[in-house]
Amino acid sequence: METSAAGFAPQPPSRAGSLALVGGVLALDFCNTASGRGFPTHREHLREPRDVVDWAAHARALARDDANWLRSALADDAALGARLHGEALALREDVHALAGAIAAGRPAPSAGLGRLAASHARHLARAQLAPLEGHFVWTWPIRRAPVAATLGPVTLSALTTLLQADLTRVKQCEGDRCGWLFFDATKNRLRRWCEMEICGNRAKQRRRSAKSRGR
Repeated sequence: METSAAGFAPQPPSRAGSLALVGGVLALDFCNTASGRGFPTHREHLREPRDVVDWAAHARALARDDANWLRSALADDAALGARLHGEALALREDVHALAGAIAAGRPAPSAGLGRLAASHARHLARAQLAPLEGHFVWTWPIRRAPVAATLGPVTLSALTTLLQADLTRVKQCEGDRCGWLFFDATKNRLRRWCEMEICGNRAKQRRRSAKSRGR
């Protein structure tokens, strides 16, 4: 077991390749590769370059064959791994800060917006258009641009959300020490939890306990 970056409790194994994808938007699911920020329950799942690849494959941002190739490339190229890991963490923190501000009704930090736009432009410059089921999509050649192929879909998702989505639907889980972000696609806009089965049920249990203590 590893110690968290914040120096709190030992960390269980990374779940980058199996985390619940409840954000509703790829960029928000990427933010949710860390949880419990600032608390002893902090969990970091992108601890090394391979974790970034595992998550991207799990979230279908990378095709399985591309992910397998990249894992092999990382084993032979430490510099590539360091660049991928460093850019992934920096991007995640910028997107998290932007989405967190939007969810809280605060102004989005201009510096983060600038870095996100620059990252998107850099990755998009390595992309190409390809036909898919009657329309076109951006694709990245994994062997020529491995970092852009992994993170480009995330920056594209983040920019598409900022430019086209109803941002009043971007929310942060109300669960105790959770902090996961999600896009509330429910008709009544009343979603409060990342997962009702986990954070929602924990809140119910706390309310029952409080009532019992009051009696």
